[in-house]
Amino acid sequence: MSQIMCEAGHTQIEKVLTHAQKETKLLKVSALVFVGDEMQENPDSLAHQAGELGRLGVPAFMFQEGRDREVEHVFRNIAQLTHGAYCRFDPGAARELGALLRAVAVFAVGGTQALAARGDTDAIKLLSQLR
Repeated sequence: MSQIMCEAGHTQIEKVLTHAQKETKLLKVSALVFVGDEMQENPDSLAHQAGELGRLGVPAFMFQEGRDREVEHVFRNIAQLTHGAYCRFDPGAARELGALLRAVAVFAVGGTQALAARGDTDAIKLLSQLR
C-alpha cells in the first residue's frame, strides 16, 4: 500500500474500481481496500465495475463503518463479485480497522496461505469469504 486518501463529499466508489482496473492492467494489483460509511452511486454501475475487477483477479476488501443496510448490501456485492471480503466495524473502532488492514496486507503479500497461517480472528473473518 503506497497511500491512503480520504475525501469528503459524494462517494467515488466507481472511480476507485475503474482506477484499480487500469492499474492492474499495467502491473498486477494484489488487493483493493475500500473503507467507507456511505454510498450514493448507482448500485448496478458499481456491480458492473466490480465484475470487471473480479475478472482481472483483484479482490476488493470492503470495510463498512456503521450499520446502513443499503451500504452493506452494495459493499457485500462488490466483495462477492471480486472474490474479496466484506467486514463491518463500529464508528470509532480504529483498532479493529487497523487489524483488518494488517490482515489484508498479509493477504496481498502471501495470499490465502499466509492469511491462514496468521490464524487470528481478523484473518479468519476474511478467509471465510475468500474464494
